[in-house]
Amino acid sequence: MSTEESVVNQLDLSITGMSCNACAMSIEKGLNALPGVEATVNYATESARVAFDSTSADVATFITTIEGLGYGARTLAETTPDMLDAEVRERVSMLKIRLLVTLVLAVPVAVVSMFMALQFSNWQWYALALSAPVVTWGAWPFHRAALMNARHRNTTMDTLISLGIVAATGWSLWALIWGGATDGHSMSGMSGMSGMAESPHVYFEVAVSVTVFLLAGRYFEARAKRRAGDALRALLALGARNATVLRDGEEVVIEAALIKVGDLIVVRPGEIIAADGIVQDGESTIDASMLTGESVPVDVAKGSKVTGTTVNLSGRIIVKARRIGADSTFAQMTKLVRDAQSTKAPVQRLADRVSSVFVPTVIAISILTFIGWYVLGDNVSRVADSFTAAVAVLIIACPCALGLATPTALMVGSGRAAQMGIVIKGVDVLQSTRRVDTVVFDKTGTVTTGVMQLIDVVCATGVTRAEVLGFAGALEHASEHPVAKAIANAARIELGTLAGVGHFESIAGMGTVGVVDGKRVMVGGEPLFEKQLTIVSKEMKDALHAARNSGNTAVLVAYDGSAKGVCVIADQPKQHSAEAIADLRKLGLRPVLLTGDNRATAVAVAQQVGIDIDEQHVIAGVLPAEKVRVVSDLQERGYAVAMVGDGVNDAAALAQSDVGIAMGTGTDVAMNASDLTIVSGDLRLVADAILLSRATLRTISANVFWAFIYNAAAIPLAALGYMNPMWAGLAMAFSSVFVVSNSLRLRTAKLTPHTAFVHATR
Repeated sequence: MSTEESVVNQLDLSITGMSCNACAMSIEKGLNALPGVEATVNYATESARVAFDSTSADVATFITTIEGLGYGARTLAETTPDMLDAEVRERVSMLKIRLLVTLVLAVPVAVVSMFMALQFSNWQWYALALSAPVVTWGAWPFHRAALMNARHRNTTMDTLISLGIVAATGWSLWALIWGGATDGHSMSGMSGMSGMAESPHVYFEVAVSVTVFLLAGRYFEARAKRRAGDALRALLALGARNATVLRDGEEVVIEAALIKVGDLIVVRPGEIIAADGIVQDGESTIDASMLTGESVPVDVAKGSKVTGTTVNLSGRIIVKARRIGADSTFAQMTKLVRDAQSTKAPVQRLADRVSSVFVPTVIAISILTFIGWYVLGDNVSRVADSFTAAVAVLIIACPCALGLATPTALMVGSGRAAQMGIVIKGVDVLQSTRRVDTVVFDKTGTVTTGVMQLIDVVCATGVTRAEVLGFAGALEHASEHPVAKAIANAARIELGTLAGVGHFESIAGMGTVGVVDGKRVMVGGEPLFEKQLTIVSKEMKDALHAARNSGNTAVLVAYDGSAKGVCVIADQPKQHSAEAIADLRKLGLRPVLLTGDNRATAVAVAQQVGIDIDEQHVIAGVLPAEKVRVVSDLQERGYAVAMVGDGVNDAAALAQSDVGIAMGTGTDVAMNASDLTIVSGDLRLVADAILLSRATLRTISANVFWAFIYNAAAIPLAALGYMNPMWAGLAMAFSSVFVVSNSLRLRTAKLTPHTAFVHATR
């Protein structure tokens, strides 16, 4: 089989043992060296996405390769929320223990080294005794990672840390054993760049301080990353673990993962529905808030579609499984969230390229710094000053913040979006969302409910609404037409019970005829009444034409030989559509209504929701295939277009637009073609999605900017002798914590367009 004919598979792996972004780069490099493999490794999510040629690689090869590099791996499908939580808790716990022990041992060393008044004869030997566990056991995670990478001729940020600690400790041992460091009660190099005595300095306090600060940074970073990933772990934990299925008439409890398409699932009140399906028996109300964001429960009965992970609130129902496993709505949603968190922004790809050459460059700068200070320094302290500056460069340069800049912001942002009922497919969407200035809305099912509703009954003189609606509702109850359903539903709600129908006849394209309470009743348009030779007064004709000119659908109702009323039906705007349009306007975005309906109908809807009714803002009579052309024309005129739709006929336009936004209440095709999905179908979330995307991108940009600026400024300062190694370690650890903490601000960012936050993100 040729490469062109081979099947390209995609696999997600969970990776353990990474300590920095350079570790991720090392694994990525190792995987990409395999033939037919293209891999992306994400340090923040501790995962890898591998696309591979099925003829040249397999899962075992990937896991073996990663383990050969010194890390652990397993397929993400094998990784449960409990496993993730346990691993994160264990890592945080171990870091905490290591940090506390090293802190207790390091404080006396740092204090006695920094204050001459506390120094006593041979204090350096006591410092050595206390430092030894810190620089070996305490710093072991750094040494271990550096050794693993050295085996494969790689360098990471742990290489810099390990070199700095080993150099400080090694120099101190030489000075103590062979250099006569105990001959005078000199302070260590912490006092500054110039020596205070002729005897060699010891740098135990540098080694222990750097270890403590960096362990503290790793500990707080691990805690912050745990919080950043809470949204996805919580999402994964929402699925049902077990399910009760009917087998040969008996109820059997099985694992939810073992459900098959066609299985009958018994769901009792309070239980989670284990798969997407159709209700076969029973009635109940379903809490779908975790999936849609809507707090109002949904009534279901036989024939109703239900979604896995929603909660059955009241009655016992039996659900026939329709979509299971990876095909389920919940699985697709979590996959989209994972996909978004696994992607890399262009700015992050630049950071990765910089990181790949950064460590060797820093080592070279450190060596040059030592040589420069040694050659140019004064004879008394040049060795101490050279060593101090070189170690400070090694410590301060670790670009951890660069590796965390994009993944943490994206992980928090996409997790927050998922909690709100917004699914972001990838980080490139954030880049596009920033440029959007025009939002094009499909009408039916997006701006409107997509369901016809009776909005008015115009009655002839001397005839009551109840009378007209009673006859029309009884007749239309026998029809399946959307207009007929709207009339029948309204009549049933207003009047309660409806009369029976006899001799019912549906005349295609015209209307319906039947007998209600002994009277011949007709509902339809003028052609039906002309055919049946039924009188339509000028009063009724005027009411009919007025309703249609307003963009509504209208039908005549006749009995006793003449038209007695006009029923006006329309697809009404959704409850919050007008508010959503107003929110977008406050963001400076231009709303456009796009529909295949006639212009009168489109204008009527536009007026109700607050869209301008000129031809630039209301584009009507557009065939499905022409929607792409409309979006393309707007783009050619210089607009950055977001398209909001819900149907199959919107899919191409969604794909053509700069940002496609699909309603989760619509079709799978539309959602697959989109960049963002509003799970609940609430248009107000469009503005929130744009705001959150902008805020996430701003956070990414700020993180990367400050990470670059930090390293650009810190390395020269260290090389010039303005920063000693202990403070360098503290500053480096702080930079990583700053980046993660800045990303976590997205969890609480206000997204209501009525707040000042809007103006901060524009």
